[in-house]
Amino acid sequence: MKEKIIPGIITVRTSSSRLPSKCLLPFGDGNVLQHVIRRAIFFDIEPIVCTSTDASDDVIEYIASNESVKCFRGSLVNKLKRWSDCTDRYGLQSFHTVDADDPFFDGKEIVRSMKTLRDGGLDMVCPTKSSSSGGASVGYSLTAEIVRRVSNSLNEETDTEMMWYYIDKIPDLRKKILDEESSRPQSLRLTLDYPEDYWLLDSVRRILGSFATKIEIEDLFNNNPDLYKINWFRNEEWQAGQASKKV
Repeated sequence: MKEKIIPGIITVRTSSSRLPSKCLLPFGDGNVLQHVIRRAIFFDIEPIVCTSTDASDDVIEYIASNESVKCFRGSLVNKLKRWSDCTDRYGLQSFHTVDADDPFFDGKEIVRSMKTLRDGGLDMVCPTKSSSSGGASVGYSLTAEIVRRVSNSLNEETDTEMMWYYIDKIPDLRKKILDEESSRPQSLRLTLDYPEDYWLLDSVRRILGSFATKIEIEDLFNNNPDLYKINWFRNEEWQAGQASKKV
């Protein structure tokens, strides 16, 4: 039985420090953000671009308009509030987080994550361990209610970039880590933060196309065992940066 529509909130801003305006970098027939929007649509996920009200993000709203998809603008630093206000605007009960940093997210894993959330009566389904380690194949499935609860407990100016840190503080949180479906361990870094990431990701796109599946991507790296080395050395730095954002 086909699941009801899956809203994919595409979290994106232009104010990146390591790789400025990375969402605007050329990628296939458009830029990274356009690719992410089109990939979501390809996988039957409804894209909702979610950015800030800062003037630097006017271009993001322009891109969303040109792609004929919804766009919400909210808090610059409080991502949880931005999400909460977005769910209120569009009447969402649950959604999946699609990070514009992760251009090769896997549609099947998103469907599986959302099914786990809805069927299990959960508040949050976390990415697989391989995705969180750099594989970037799936985000978080969340209920609007849990995001609202956390957002309402915080100051509006709180920087919630590492949103899971705040959600995990809810004492009665019902959560699960999405099970791995692939039995093949991978050392893959498919998230976009550094120039080397861009080189690798654009190479994957050139070889496999914009709508490559997770299995096709894994096969590419298995058949080219040195390919991951282009940016894997950055993963330790990236993980340290993620940890440093916690308070």
